[in-house]
Amino acid sequence: MKTNYGNWISTPMMKTLAFIAVGFYALTGAFYVIFGTEQAAVYIAFLLALFATIVTLYMAYCRFVFSFEGGGLMGRIHTYLLDHLAWDGIGTVLDVGCGSGALSIAAAKKFPLAEVQGMDYWGAMWNYAKEQCERNAEAEGVGARCCFQQGDAAKLDFPDNHFDALISNFVFHEVRTQKDKYLLVMEALRTLKKGGTFALHDTYGNRDMYGDMDEFIAAMREEGIADVSYIPHTEQEIPMPPPLRMMLRGAGLLYGTK
Repeated sequence: MKTNYGNWISTPMMKTLAFIAVGFYALTGAFYVIFGTEQAAVYIAFLLALFATIVTLYMAYCRFVFSFEGGGLMGRIHTYLLDHLAWDGIGTVLDVGCGSGALSIAAAKKFPLAEVQGMDYWGAMWNYAKEQCERNAEAEGVGARCCFQQGDAAKLDFPDNHFDALISNFVFHEVRTQKDKYLLVMEALRTLKKGGTFALHDTYGNRDMYGDMDEFIAAMREEGIADVSYIPHTEQEIPMPPPLRMMLRGAGLLYGTK
């Protein structure tokens, strides 16, 4: 059985970008037939077509670098996150926003005694599904220790102080049901046992979304989180080609102990 982890840059997204580029080329041709070279609309449509082509090629390159079969960047990001999870691997870990199950499965393989609970909303835009996660876990030989369920990260269907460890990778900024990202992070930490460990990766450098991270961390400590560390600009820490750093700018990692 072969794994299918998909890609952060989905096939529908690539098809849409290619369609837009082709559309602008068609528009350029139509304007040329109607107006010749006398109208600015011909040149504007052509410039838009070139821009759309550049964007499509850039995204295709990023898609290749992210993929497990290509550049392997998704795997390196997962390794980086899990290397900052100071956990002995005994108990259960929750992966908030598990997508195709890639991080959940990486955690199961790194911690061979752990039970892994993955949850995701699995919205239509991502091309991920619960069944896909389960097939991937079986293919990787960890199906017996991985469980996946649908849910909303803004209101997790798990009790307080339930999990021994908590992980999440580039999920919180995508959650539409909770605009206050501090509350979203604290909702995830609610499910973590006192003394449990966490590693949460997201675009914390986006001040419009997260505000000042010093104030964010201070608020976490006031809420009783025992130990919190923050690494800004993780796109500079994880090996990746410079064009990908532009896409992942502002990434950061919150990790520590509740």
